[in-house]
Amino acid sequence: MNFKERCISLLDEEGMFEDSGHRTRFKELLDCYGDYPFFGGGLCKCMYLSAWDEVHFAVMLEVLTGMALGKERDTGEMRMQGEALARECAGGEYYVFQLSNAFLDEREFCLEEGARMEPEYRHIIGQALKAGALIEKALG
Repeated sequence: MNFKERCISLLDEEGMFEDSGHRTRFKELLDCYGDYPFFGGGLCKCMYLSAWDEVHFAVMLEVLTGMALGKERDTGEMRMQGEALARECAGGEYYVFQLSNAFLDEREFCLEEGARMEPEYRHIIGQALKAGALIEKALG
């Protein structure tokens, strides 16, 4: 079983997809971009996070398509865009971008004490952190 299959299987087994759309969007990103030189564990975690809904999926798809066409070899530019977007956001969106950047930097993410956000964002961040651990497991 290759990484993509292990990853989807582990996430399925642990019930990490909110619905079939979440799973389909994630699998589409993984299938389309999982073999590019810029792909890695951090990006895979961002793919899971962005596949949560159609809006974030569309943003990720646009970014990844640009990276593929520009023959990017790493996620450095994506990381800078994420930082800029985080500065424009507040509440839960801000923390989701911070989590994405932590994934890309391959560093731990910890919500700051008293972080104010809508409950659905706490759920999304919690699930993404659990999925991130499973993705690391799939990477071996």
